[in-house]
Amino acid sequence: MPTMPFAEAAAAWWVWPLALFCLTFFLGIVAVIAGVGGGVLFVPIVASFFPFHLDYVRGAGLVLALTGTLAASPALLRSGLANLRLVLPLALVGSVCSLAGAVIGFALPVAVVQTALGVIIVAVAVLITLARGADGIAGVDPARFDWRSRRGVLGIASFGGIGFVGGLFGLGAGWANVPALNLLMGLPLKVAVGTSGLAISLINSSAAWVYIGRGALLPAVAMPSILGVMLGSRIGARLLHSMSSEAVRRIVIAVLALAGARALLRGVGIWP
Repeated sequence: MPTMPFAEAAAAWWVWPLALFCLTFFLGIVAVIAGVGGGVLFVPIVASFFPFHLDYVRGAGLVLALTGTLAASPALLRSGLANLRLVLPLALVGSVCSLAGAVIGFALPVAVVQTALGVIIVAVAVLITLARGADGIAGVDPARFDWRSRRGVLGIASFGGIGFVGGLFGLGAGWANVPALNLLMGLPLKVAVGTSGLAISLINSSAAWVYIGRGALLPAVAMPSILGVMLGSRIGARLLHSMSSEAVRRIVIAVLALAGARALLRGVGIWP
């Protein structure tokens, strides 16, 4: 069998981390603006087009979403786009369920959970397209006027389910946080996006330890991805404050539709 020349082998080694950095820099910007966490796009894209085992991709996806939202959280809190008092009970339930989902995720066939998640995310994207959430008062920054959340019990239950499924796939908790906060609990959309980003940093930490404990964290995958998403998320946090709610809504729909379609096609075997 012919061997690859040393120069080509060296090039093949550093090309993939560099490509990961470029990809995650862009994902960091989009993820903060959409409030979905970097892992929801990172896992399906990297698993499809990069030569890494799925377990390493899932492990890096959780850590990626965690670090990206940690980098953006201070800016979101200072701007009033994230509500810490609301996040804490939601994140507590989501963290426990995320831990359980991560443990079960190693025991179930990947195709089964991929297909189920794809269906859920596509359905959520369609729901946001058809429904109108609480966007606030016209001409007023929704982060500044006096809004009230509602359906607290259902919101806590939904975050439990979101955390479980997120840990199951290694996608983090952001794939349905925004719809739950905006459509179910009545938060203005921009506040829902910002609060979702803060919740991800708290919920993902518990599931991430399960993947780390199983050895599913490869530095060559995780390190360039973390660096890229942290830099991109800082830019995304600044852009979020100046964007209109309608623009944020369109980005949320586009990101969820892309992630859901990709997961569904992979789960049913149409897209290898």
